[in-house]
Amino acid sequence: MEKPMATNRSIQKERTRRKIIEAALNQLSADKSFASLSLREVAREADIAPTSFYRHFKDMEELGLTLVDESGLTLRQLMRKGRKRFEEGGSVIVTSVKTFMEFIEQNPNVFRLLFHERSGTTPALRKGVAMEIQHFIVELSDFMMNKGFDKDAAYAQAEAMVAVVFNAGAESLDAKPAQRTQIAERAVKQLRYIATGAKAHDFKPVE
Repeated sequence: MEKPMATNRSIQKERTRRKIIEAALNQLSADKSFASLSLREVAREADIAPTSFYRHFKDMEELGLTLVDESGLTLRQLMRKGRKRFEEGGSVIVTSVKTFMEFIEQNPNVFRLLFHERSGTTPALRKGVAMEIQHFIVELSDFMMNKGFDKDAAYAQAEAMVAVVFNAGAESLDAKPAQRTQIAERAVKQLRYIATGAKAHDFKPVE
């Protein structure tokens, strides 16, 4: 009898933890960053008592780091989705931008968190976001090396491409559909300029 009860408590605890995470994400907006959220606001949105929050997270910073970690994982899963699309043919650049823009449209607050906290007021969150972006760059760089780039060329191009895509994502967050299309087209053009520059330096570019 004890094992099922323990299992039920564990399931319930995980559900409440997810409610807290989703409550924090749901409150983010163009005018409200994670740093401006209060514990009481999150607890109210999650429909729990403020004291219950501490059964799941030490403080708001720990919650923020968890959100950053999960957002980074979502981005890496996005890249893997893009790789599968590459294998089906077509332009790597166009496919990458299309995949990323779909992600922004479907998960705006996940990206909003990374974008805001990248230069936010909490050092631990800034460091966490920087690490996640670094993971993203390294994974893209590894993909390029598998396609024939040398290490330095792969990293340089990956870093530049991630910067372009992140800036386009930030701009598209609160844009209208027609504007998002323009932003995506401009990002594709910018990425092709980067690829052309790589080719001019005798690197094998992504096209």
